[in-house]
Parts: sequence; structure tokens; C-alpha cells
Amino acid sequence: MNDFKPFDDKLAGLIAALSPAARRRMAADIAKTLRARQQRRIKTQKAPDGTPYAARKRQPVKAKKGRIKREMFAKLRTSRFMKATAGNDAAVVEFTGKVQRMAKVHQYGLKDKPGRNSAPVQYDARTLIGFDHESKNMIHDIIMVSLAEAARSID
Repeated sequence: MNDFKPFDDKLAGLIAALSPAARRRMAADIAKTLRARQQRRIKTQKAPDGTPYAARKRQPVKAKKGRIKREMFAKLRTSRFMKATAGNDAAVVEFTGKVQRMAKVHQYGLKDKPGRNSAPVQYDARTLIGFDHESKNMIHDIIMVSLAEAARSID
């Protein structure tokens, strides 16, 4: 969160002056927009810094033939599993349910057992949720719009 320290210091007083309902609306807008950005980025199979995800490991020749290779995380990025929630003080984009564990393994490149009876596999780190420069600018823009709307409603 150190990236946001100067940003927080400048706007903390202005945001605190907003009503709780306005802060909740602003946080909801931020969360929804961030979720949409994360979903689009996951669809393009890229990390927040723009680098492509590590490719899947090649399967042995004796593996199932004629299998259709699908893009990674197609279901994971749906709104069923990737939720955007907001409160007075926070905007959160998270994975819910049982997919949280799978997302954590891929986010940090941990070891996991793909099946109950299989050996543990070391996964490559594929950053699913993260900030890029454009996301930070988008958050700044939403805050400015919310503050401008609040100022107009006072007048």
C-alpha cells in the first residue's frame, strides 16, 4: 500500500467529508470498475505489468489426444467467482468460495495437488489480481468525479 501513501494523504480529508452513502457509492464504483479491468486482463492472459502468463506445462505424449486446449481461468474470471464488494471504507475485488484456494496457488506460484490422488505440482506464479498504472489512474478519476458530484450537490 506504500504506492498509495501520497495519494491517501492528499485526498483523505476530502473523502472523509463525503457522506457515508456517497463513500459507499464511490467504493462500489471503484470495485466494479476494478473487477471489469481485472476480468479483461485475465482474458488476455497477462499480468498487471503486461507480461504474458507462463504457458501451461506440456502434457506427456500418452495423454488424452484430441483434447481442446482452452484459455486459462475462463470460469474463474466470471462474476460468479470474482466478486466486487464495497463498504464505507473499502472497495474489494476477491475470489469467493472454493476457487479462492486455486486462485491463491496461481497468484503466488505455490505447490498444490491437482487431484486427490495425484502428486503435488509446483505452479508458476500468474498474477490474477493486481494494480497497474492505469488502474491507479482510474481510481483517482472515480474519486475526483465523486468529489465533484458531492460539491455540486452542496451548491
